[in-house]
Amino acid sequence: MPAKKTKVFVLDTNVILHDSSCIYQFKDNDIVIPIQVLEELDKFKKGNESLSFHARQFTRTLDELSGDQIFDEGVSLGPERSRIIIKLGQRMHENLALNFSGDVTDHLILNIAYCLAQDEPNRVVVLVSKDVNLRMKAKAVGLIAEDYTSDHVKDINELYKGYRVVEDVSDMLINRLYQEPFELDKTEFSSTRELLPNEYIIMRNGKKSALARFDSETQKIHRVQKVSAYGITPRNAEQIFALDALMDPKIQLVTMSGIAGTGKTLLALAGALANKKAYFQIYMGRPIVPLSNKDIGFLPGDIQSKLEPYMQPLYDNLGVIKHKFMDSTYKERKLQKLLDEEKLVIAPLSYIRGRSLVDIFFIVDEAQNLTPHEVKTIITRAGENTKMVFTGDIFQIDHPYLNTYSNGLTYLIDKMKGQKIYTHINLEKGERSELAELASDIL
Repeated sequence: MPAKKTKVFVLDTNVILHDSSCIYQFKDNDIVIPIQVLEELDKFKKGNESLSFHARQFTRTLDELSGDQIFDEGVSLGPERSRIIIKLGQRMHENLALNFSGDVTDHLILNIAYCLAQDEPNRVVVLVSKDVNLRMKAKAVGLIAEDYTSDHVKDINELYKGYRVVEDVSDMLINRLYQEPFELDKTEFSSTRELLPNEYIIMRNGKKSALARFDSETQKIHRVQKVSAYGITPRNAEQIFALDALMDPKIQLVTMSGIAGTGKTLLALAGALANKKAYFQIYMGRPIVPLSNKDIGFLPGDIQSKLEPYMQPLYDNLGVIKHKFMDSTYKERKLQKLLDEEKLVIAPLSYIRGRSLVDIFFIVDEAQNLTPHEVKTIITRAGENTKMVFTGDIFQIDHPYLNTYSNGLTYLIDKMKGQKIYTHINLEKGERSELAELASDIL
Protein backbone atom coordinates (compact mmCIF):
# COMPACT_ATOMS: atom_id res chain seq x y z
CA MET A 1 0.00 0.00 0.00
CA PRO A 2 1.54 3.38 -1.01
CA ALA A 3 2.46 5.81 1.76
CA LYS A 4 0.02 8.62 2.44
CA LYS A 5 0.88 11.74 0.47
CA THR A 6 1.17 14.64 2.93
CA LYS A 7 0.76 18.31 2.12
CA VAL A 8 2.97 21.30 2.81
CA PHE A 9 1.19 24.31 4.29
CA VAL A 10 2.90 27.69 3.96
CA LEU A 11 1.50 30.07 6.61
CA ASP A 12 0.98 33.80 6.19
CA THR A 13 1.52 36.15 9.16
CA ASN A 14 -2.17 36.92 9.60
CA VAL A 15 -2.93 33.24 10.28
CA ILE A 16 -0.59 33.25 13.28
CA LEU A 17 -1.91 36.62 14.50
CA HIS A 18 -5.41 35.14 14.32
CA ASP A 19 -4.51 31.93 16.20
CA SER A 20 -1.08 31.41 17.74
CA SER A 21 -1.84 27.70 18.19
CA CYS A 22 -2.59 27.24 14.48
CA ILE A 23 0.45 24.99 13.91
CA TYR A 24 -1.32 22.20 15.81
CA GLN A 25 -4.27 22.17 13.38
CA PHE A 26 -2.56 20.57 10.35
CA LYS A 27 -2.30 16.92 11.53
CA ASP A 28 0.75 15.19 9.98
CA ASN A 29 1.26 17.67 7.15
CA ASP A 30 4.41 19.79 7.11
CA ILE A 31 4.23 23.49 7.97
CA VAL A 32 6.51 26.10 6.44
CA ILE A 33 7.03 29.48 8.10
CA PRO A 34 8.68 31.98 5.70
CA ILE A 35 11.39 34.05 7.37
CA GLN A 36 9.43 37.20 6.42
CA VAL A 37 6.62 36.02 8.71
CA LEU A 38 8.99 36.04 11.68
CA GLU A 39 10.08 39.56 10.69
CA GLU A 40 6.46 40.72 10.63
CA LEU A 41 5.67 39.03 13.95
CA ASP A 42 8.55 40.97 15.50
CA LYS A 43 6.73 44.22 14.69
CA PHE A 44 3.62 43.07 16.54
CA LYS A 45 5.11 41.59 19.71
CA LYS A 46 5.01 44.80 21.79
CA GLY A 47 1.65 45.93 23.13
CA ASN A 48 -1.45 44.71 24.92
CA GLU A 49 -3.62 43.98 21.91
CA SER A 50 -4.73 40.49 20.92
CA LEU A 51 -2.35 40.60 17.92
CA SER A 52 0.58 41.24 20.26
CA PHE A 53 -0.41 38.30 22.45
CA HIS A 54 -0.50 35.93 19.47
CA ALA A 55 2.83 37.22 18.13
CA ARG A 56 4.57 36.69 21.50
CA GLN A 57 2.91 33.33 22.14
CA PHE A 58 3.86 31.93 18.75
CA THR A 59 7.52 32.97 18.94
CA ARG A 60 7.80 31.50 22.45
CA THR A 61 6.29 28.24 21.23
CA LEU A 62 8.68 28.16 18.28
CA ASP A 63 11.65 28.82 20.55
CA GLU A 64 10.66 25.98 22.91
CA LEU A 65 10.19 23.56 20.01
CA SER A 66 13.50 24.36 18.35
CA GLY A 67 15.71 24.37 21.43
CA ASP A 68 19.29 24.64 20.15
CA GLN A 69 18.49 23.04 16.80
CA ILE A 70 18.86 24.66 13.40
CA PHE A 71 15.78 24.47 11.18
CA ASP A 72 17.38 22.54 8.30
CA GLU A 73 14.78 19.78 8.11
CA GLY A 74 12.44 21.33 10.66
CA VAL A 75 11.35 20.07 14.05
CA SER A 76 8.53 17.70 14.89
CA LEU A 77 5.43 18.82 16.79
CA GLY A 78 5.09 15.33 18.29
CA PRO A 79 4.34 11.71 17.42
CA GLU A 80 2.30 11.43 14.22
CA ARG A 81 2.29 15.23 14.02
CA SER A 82 3.65 17.60 11.41
CA ARG A 83 7.10 19.14 11.10
CA ILE A 84 7.55 22.87 11.23
CA ILE A 85 10.21 24.37 8.97
CA ILE A 86 11.59 27.91 8.70
CA LYS A 87 12.30 28.87 5.07
CA LEU A 88 14.80 31.62 4.35
CA GLY A 89 14.14 34.12 1.58
CA GLN A 90 15.28 33.34 -1.94
CA ARG A 91 15.61 35.11 -5.27
CA MET A 92 12.29 35.94 -6.91
CA HIS A 93 11.40 33.09 -9.27
CA GLU A 94 11.68 34.03 -12.93
CA ASN A 95 8.01 33.18 -13.46
CA LEU A 96 7.01 35.76 -10.84
CA ALA A 97 9.65 38.47 -11.28
CA LEU A 98 7.74 40.34 -14.00
CA ASN A 99 4.59 40.86 -11.90
CA PHE A 100 5.68 40.78 -8.28
CA SER A 101 8.05 43.10 -6.44
CA GLY A 102 10.80 41.78 -4.19
CA ASP A 103 10.15 44.71 -1.85
CA VAL A 104 6.65 43.59 -0.81
CA THR A 105 6.43 41.11 2.08
CA ASP A 106 3.34 39.37 0.68
CA HIS A 107 5.18 38.81 -2.62
CA LEU A 108 8.19 37.33 -0.82
CA ILE A 109 5.92 34.91 1.06
CA LEU A 110 4.21 34.03 -2.22
CA ASN A 111 7.61 33.45 -3.82
CA ILE A 112 8.65 30.98 -1.10
CA ALA A 113 5.44 29.00 -1.60
CA TYR A 114 5.85 29.06 -5.39
CA CYS A 115 9.51 27.95 -5.30
CA LEU A 116 8.60 25.17 -2.88
CA ALA A 117 5.92 23.93 -5.27
CA GLN A 118 8.42 23.99 -8.14
CA ASP A 119 11.11 22.19 -6.12
CA GLU A 120 8.75 19.50 -4.79
CA PRO A 121 6.32 18.73 -7.66
CA ASN A 122 5.28 15.45 -6.04
CA ARG A 123 3.86 17.19 -2.98
CA VAL A 124 0.81 19.44 -2.66
CA VAL A 125 1.87 22.92 -1.53
CA VAL A 126 -0.89 25.09 -0.02
CA LEU A 127 -0.56 28.77 0.89
CA VAL A 128 -2.73 29.53 3.93
CA SER A 129 -3.70 33.17 4.37
CA LYS A 130 -6.60 35.20 5.71
CA ASP A 131 -5.77 37.89 3.15
CA VAL A 132 -8.10 37.29 0.23
CA ASN A 133 -5.93 39.38 -2.12
CA LEU A 134 -2.86 37.24 -1.44
CA ARG A 135 -4.95 34.12 -2.00
CA MET A 136 -6.09 35.49 -5.36
CA LYS A 137 -2.48 36.22 -6.37
CA ALA A 138 -1.46 32.70 -5.37
CA LYS A 139 -4.25 31.16 -7.43
CA ALA A 140 -3.29 33.37 -10.38
CA VAL A 141 0.17 31.74 -10.50
CA GLY A 142 -1.19 28.20 -10.14
CA LEU A 143 -0.80 27.70 -6.39
CA ILE A 144 -3.45 26.23 -4.12
CA ALA A 145 -4.50 28.88 -1.59
CA GLU A 146 -6.86 28.49 1.36
CA ASP A 147 -8.27 30.51 4.22
CA TYR A 148 -7.54 29.31 7.77
CA THR A 149 -10.83 27.65 8.70
CA SER A 150 -10.24 25.63 11.87
CA ASP A 151 -12.55 27.96 13.83
CA HIS A 152 -15.10 28.50 11.04
CA VAL A 153 -18.75 27.66 11.49
CA LYS A 154 -19.56 25.13 8.77
CA ASP A 155 -23.11 26.06 7.77
CA ILE A 156 -24.28 29.60 8.50
CA ASN A 157 -27.81 28.68 7.40
CA GLU A 158 -28.01 26.26 10.31
CA LEU A 159 -26.76 28.77 12.89
CA TYR A 160 -28.84 28.72 16.07
CA LYS A 161 -31.56 31.42 16.12
CA GLY A 162 -32.48 31.05 19.79
CA TYR A 163 -36.17 30.47 19.16
CA ARG A 164 -38.53 28.43 17.03
CA VAL A 165 -42.02 28.93 15.64
CA VAL A 166 -44.46 26.08 16.28
CA GLU A 167 -47.70 26.11 14.31
CA ASP A 168 -51.02 24.36 14.98
CA VAL A 169 -50.63 24.35 18.77
CA SER A 170 -53.94 23.44 20.39
CA ASP A 171 -56.13 26.09 22.02
CA MET A 172 -55.95 24.09 25.24
CA LEU A 173 -52.14 24.36 25.53
CA ILE A 174 -52.09 28.06 24.66
CA ASN A 175 -54.90 28.77 27.13
CA ARG A 176 -53.01 27.01 29.91
CA LEU A 177 -50.00 29.29 29.40
CA TYR A 178 -52.31 32.21 30.24
CA GLN A 179 -53.49 30.55 33.46
CA GLU A 180 -51.52 30.04 36.66
CA PRO A 181 -48.87 28.70 37.01
CA PHE A 182 -48.31 29.93 33.37
CA GLU A 183 -46.35 26.86 32.37
CA LEU A 184 -46.50 23.49 30.63
CA ASP A 185 -44.65 20.27 31.26
CA LYS A 186 -42.21 19.48 28.45
CA THR A 187 -43.91 16.11 27.88
CA GLU A 188 -47.12 17.90 26.90
CA PHE A 189 -45.42 19.76 24.08
CA SER A 190 -44.46 18.05 20.86
CA SER A 191 -41.92 19.42 18.39
CA THR A 192 -39.83 18.13 15.51
CA ARG A 193 -36.55 18.47 17.45
CA GLU A 194 -35.37 18.55 21.04
CA LEU A 195 -35.73 21.81 22.93
CA LEU A 196 -32.46 23.42 24.03
CA PRO A 197 -31.95 25.12 27.42
CA ASN A 198 -33.45 28.63 27.41
CA GLU A 199 -34.77 28.22 23.88
CA TYR A 200 -37.76 30.46 23.13
CA ILE A 201 -40.95 29.35 21.40
CA ILE A 202 -43.58 31.21 19.41
CA MET A 203 -46.74 29.06 19.65
CA ARG A 204 -49.68 29.82 17.38
CA ASN A 205 -52.59 28.23 15.55
CA GLY A 206 -54.09 31.00 13.41
CA LYS A 207 -56.43 32.19 16.17
CA LYS A 208 -54.29 32.37 19.29
CA SER A 209 -50.63 32.68 20.12
CA ALA A 210 -48.27 32.64 23.10
CA LEU A 211 -44.59 33.27 23.78
CA ALA A 212 -42.65 30.85 25.97
CA ARG A 213 -39.20 29.69 27.08
CA PHE A 214 -37.94 26.23 27.95
CA ASP A 215 -36.33 25.81 31.38
CA SER A 216 -34.07 22.75 31.23
CA GLU A 217 -33.68 22.56 35.03
CA THR A 218 -37.40 22.21 35.74
CA GLN A 219 -38.22 20.69 32.32
CA LYS A 220 -41.04 23.22 32.11
CA ILE A 221 -42.11 25.60 29.35
CA HIS A 222 -42.85 29.00 30.92
CA ARG A 223 -44.87 31.78 29.40
CA VAL A 224 -42.84 34.90 28.52
CA GLN A 225 -44.60 38.20 29.15
CA LYS A 226 -43.98 41.56 27.54
CA VAL A 227 -42.16 43.88 29.92
CA SER A 228 -40.57 47.30 29.54
CA ALA A 229 -37.05 48.17 30.68
CA TYR A 230 -36.02 51.68 31.61
CA GLY A 231 -38.54 53.29 29.29
CA ILE A 232 -37.89 50.92 26.37
CA THR A 233 -40.83 48.73 25.34
CA PRO A 234 -40.23 45.75 22.99
CA ARG A 235 -42.10 45.94 19.68
CA ASN A 236 -41.97 42.33 18.47
CA ALA A 237 -41.58 38.77 19.72
CA GLU A 238 -37.79 38.66 19.31
CA GLN A 239 -37.36 41.87 21.30
CA ILE A 240 -39.62 40.47 24.03
CA PHE A 241 -37.40 37.38 24.16
CA ALA A 242 -34.25 39.50 24.27
CA LEU A 243 -35.44 41.60 27.22
CA ASP A 244 -36.56 38.46 29.04
CA ALA A 245 -33.04 37.02 28.75
CA LEU A 246 -31.38 40.33 29.67
CA MET A 247 -33.52 40.68 32.81
CA ASP A 248 -33.02 37.09 34.05
CA PRO A 249 -30.13 36.91 36.56
CA LYS A 250 -29.75 33.15 36.01
CA ILE A 251 -28.68 33.72 32.42
CA GLN A 252 -25.06 34.88 32.58
CA LEU A 253 -24.30 35.06 28.86
CA VAL A 254 -26.54 36.53 26.17
CA THR A 255 -25.84 36.98 22.46
CA MET A 256 -28.01 39.04 20.12
CA SER A 257 -27.52 39.10 16.37
CA GLY A 258 -29.37 41.03 13.70
CA ILE A 259 -29.05 43.74 11.11
CA ALA A 260 -28.78 47.44 11.98
CA GLY A 261 -32.03 48.84 13.35
CA THR A 262 -33.29 45.71 15.08
CA GLY A 263 -32.63 47.22 18.52
CA LYS A 264 -29.78 45.00 19.77
CA THR A 265 -27.67 47.65 21.50
CA LEU A 266 -30.61 49.68 22.77
CA LEU A 267 -32.23 46.62 24.36
CA ALA A 268 -28.92 45.57 25.93
CA LEU A 269 -28.43 49.02 27.48
CA ALA A 270 -32.05 49.22 28.65
CA GLY A 271 -31.81 45.77 30.24
CA ALA A 272 -28.58 46.75 32.00
CA LEU A 273 -30.05 49.98 33.38
CA ALA A 274 -33.17 48.17 34.57
CA ASN A 275 -30.91 45.79 36.51
CA LYS A 276 -28.32 48.36 37.65
CA LYS A 277 -28.96 47.74 41.37
CA ALA A 278 -27.78 44.14 40.96
CA TYR A 279 -24.34 45.17 39.62
CA PHE A 280 -21.56 47.50 40.69
CA GLN A 281 -21.02 48.80 37.16
CA ILE A 282 -22.43 48.76 33.63
CA TYR A 283 -19.69 48.64 31.01
CA MET A 284 -20.33 49.14 27.30
CA GLY A 285 -17.45 48.51 24.93
CA ARG A 286 -16.81 47.89 21.28
CA PRO A 287 -13.74 46.87 19.28
CA ILE A 288 -11.97 49.58 17.34
CA VAL A 289 -11.72 48.61 13.68
CA PRO A 290 -9.92 51.48 11.92
CA LEU A 291 -11.63 53.04 8.91
CA SER A 292 -10.18 51.89 5.56
CA ASN A 293 -7.76 49.70 7.56
CA LYS A 294 -5.89 52.82 8.76
CA ASP A 295 -4.77 53.02 12.36
CA ILE A 296 -6.52 55.61 14.54
CA GLY A 297 -3.21 57.47 14.72
CA PHE A 298 -3.94 59.04 11.34
CA LEU A 299 -6.99 60.82 12.80
CA PRO A 300 -6.45 64.36 14.14
CA GLY A 301 -6.61 65.32 17.82
CA ASP A 302 -5.88 63.68 21.17
CA ILE A 303 -6.80 60.09 22.07
CA GLN A 304 -10.30 61.07 23.25
CA SER A 305 -11.14 62.84 19.99
CA LYS A 306 -9.67 59.94 18.00
CA LEU A 307 -11.93 57.46 19.82
CA GLU A 308 -15.07 59.56 19.76
CA PRO A 309 -16.28 58.44 16.28
CA TYR A 310 -16.08 54.79 17.36
CA MET A 311 -17.95 55.32 20.63
CA GLN A 312 -20.64 57.69 19.30
CA PRO A 313 -23.15 54.92 18.36
CA LEU A 314 -23.18 53.80 22.00
CA TYR A 315 -23.85 57.35 23.17
CA ASP A 316 -26.60 57.58 20.57
CA ASN A 317 -28.39 54.64 22.18
CA LEU A 318 -28.01 56.23 25.60
CA GLY A 319 -29.51 59.39 24.08
CA VAL A 320 -32.59 57.43 22.99
CA ILE A 321 -33.16 56.35 26.59
CA LYS A 322 -32.52 59.88 27.91
CA HIS A 323 -35.11 61.16 25.45
CA LYS A 324 -37.71 58.88 27.07
CA PHE A 325 -37.28 60.82 30.31
CA MET A 326 -37.30 64.38 28.98
CA ASP A 327 -40.27 65.13 31.25
CA SER A 328 -38.45 63.66 34.26
CA THR A 329 -35.43 65.74 35.25
CA TYR A 330 -34.81 63.29 38.11
CA LYS A 331 -34.39 60.33 35.74
CA GLU A 332 -32.24 62.36 33.39
CA ARG A 333 -30.00 63.53 36.26
CA LYS A 334 -29.74 59.95 37.47
CA LEU A 335 -28.40 58.79 34.12
CA GLN A 336 -25.86 61.61 34.09
CA LYS A 337 -24.85 60.72 37.65
CA LEU A 338 -24.20 57.12 36.59
CA LEU A 339 -21.82 58.44 33.91
CA ASP A 340 -20.13 60.94 36.25
CA GLU A 341 -19.56 58.30 38.95
CA GLU A 342 -18.42 55.73 36.37
CA LYS A 343 -21.23 53.39 37.31
CA LEU A 344 -21.99 53.47 33.58
CA VAL A 345 -18.83 53.37 31.45
CA ILE A 346 -18.67 53.63 27.66
CA ALA A 347 -15.18 52.90 26.34
CA PRO A 348 -13.20 50.85 23.79
CA LEU A 349 -12.72 47.19 24.61
CA SER A 350 -8.96 47.66 24.70
CA TYR A 351 -9.42 49.65 27.93
CA ILE A 352 -10.47 46.52 29.86
CA ARG A 353 -7.13 44.74 29.48
CA GLY A 354 -5.82 43.69 32.85
CA ARG A 355 -9.15 44.33 34.58
CA SER A 356 -10.98 41.78 36.68
CA LEU A 357 -14.61 41.76 35.57
CA VAL A 358 -16.45 41.25 38.86
CA ASP A 359 -19.99 42.43 39.60
CA ILE A 360 -20.40 43.99 36.15
CA PHE A 361 -23.13 44.02 33.51
CA PHE A 362 -20.83 43.89 30.50
CA ILE A 363 -22.06 44.77 26.99
CA VAL A 364 -19.87 44.12 23.94
CA ASP A 365 -21.21 45.88 20.87
CA GLU A 366 -20.15 45.04 17.28
CA ALA A 367 -18.87 41.66 18.50
CA GLN A 368 -18.71 40.39 14.90
CA ASN A 369 -15.45 42.35 14.59
CA LEU A 370 -13.78 40.23 17.27
CA THR A 371 -11.87 37.03 16.61
CA PRO A 372 -12.92 33.81 18.39
CA HIS A 373 -9.81 34.11 20.57
CA GLU A 374 -10.70 37.69 21.58
CA VAL A 375 -14.22 36.61 22.53
CA LYS A 376 -12.79 33.78 24.63
CA THR A 377 -10.34 36.17 26.31
CA ILE A 378 -13.16 38.53 27.31
CA ILE A 379 -15.49 35.83 28.62
CA THR A 380 -12.80 34.05 30.63
CA ARG A 381 -12.31 37.29 32.61
CA ALA A 382 -15.85 37.11 33.97
CA GLY A 383 -15.87 36.99 37.76
CA GLU A 384 -18.63 36.57 40.32
CA ASN A 385 -21.96 38.23 39.55
CA THR A 386 -20.97 39.31 36.05
CA LYS A 387 -23.34 39.13 33.13
CA MET A 388 -22.03 39.37 29.57
CA VAL A 389 -23.96 40.45 26.50
CA PHE A 390 -22.53 40.30 22.97
CA THR A 391 -24.37 42.05 20.14
CA GLY A 392 -23.61 42.37 16.43
CA ASP A 393 -24.50 41.69 12.82
CA ILE A 394 -22.66 38.62 11.55
CA PHE A 395 -23.18 39.76 7.95
CA GLN A 396 -21.62 43.20 8.44
CA ILE A 397 -17.91 42.59 9.07
CA ASP A 398 -15.46 45.50 9.16
CA HIS A 399 -12.42 43.45 10.18
CA PRO A 400 -10.17 42.78 7.14
CA TYR A 401 -9.47 39.12 8.05
CA LEU A 402 -12.84 37.99 9.40
CA ASN A 403 -16.02 36.93 7.63
CA THR A 404 -19.51 35.64 8.41
CA TYR A 405 -18.16 32.15 9.13
CA SER A 406 -15.05 33.02 11.15
CA ASN A 407 -15.94 36.01 13.35
CA GLY A 408 -16.11 35.73 17.12
CA LEU A 409 -19.88 36.29 17.42
CA THR A 410 -20.77 33.50 14.99
CA TYR A 411 -18.28 31.21 16.72
CA LEU A 412 -19.73 32.03 20.15
CA ILE A 413 -23.32 31.36 19.07
CA ASP A 414 -22.36 28.03 17.51
CA LYS A 415 -20.29 26.81 20.45
CA MET A 416 -22.49 27.98 23.35
CA LYS A 417 -25.91 26.78 22.18
CA GLY A 418 -27.37 24.28 24.61
CA GLN A 419 -25.61 25.65 27.70
CA LYS A 420 -27.84 26.26 30.74
CA ILE A 421 -26.56 29.76 31.50
CA TYR A 422 -26.64 30.95 27.87
CA THR A 423 -29.32 32.45 25.63
CA HIS A 424 -29.21 33.69 22.05
CA ILE A 425 -31.75 35.73 20.13
CA ASN A 426 -31.58 36.53 16.42
CA LEU A 427 -33.47 39.79 15.88
CA GLU A 428 -34.94 39.80 12.38
CA LYS A 429 -37.43 42.65 12.24
CA GLY A 430 -36.09 46.20 11.95
CA GLU A 431 -37.73 48.78 14.17
CA ARG A 432 -36.40 52.03 12.73
CA SER A 433 -38.35 54.54 10.67
CA GLU A 434 -40.40 53.73 7.60
CA LEU A 435 -37.72 55.48 5.52
CA ALA A 436 -34.94 53.34 7.00
CA GLU A 437 -36.97 50.18 6.37
CA LEU A 438 -37.62 51.21 2.78
CA ALA A 439 -33.92 51.90 2.16
CA SER A 440 -32.93 48.59 3.75
CA ASP A 441 -35.33 46.67 1.54
CA ILE A 442 -34.80 48.22 -1.88
CA LEU A 443 -31.41 49.93 -2.02
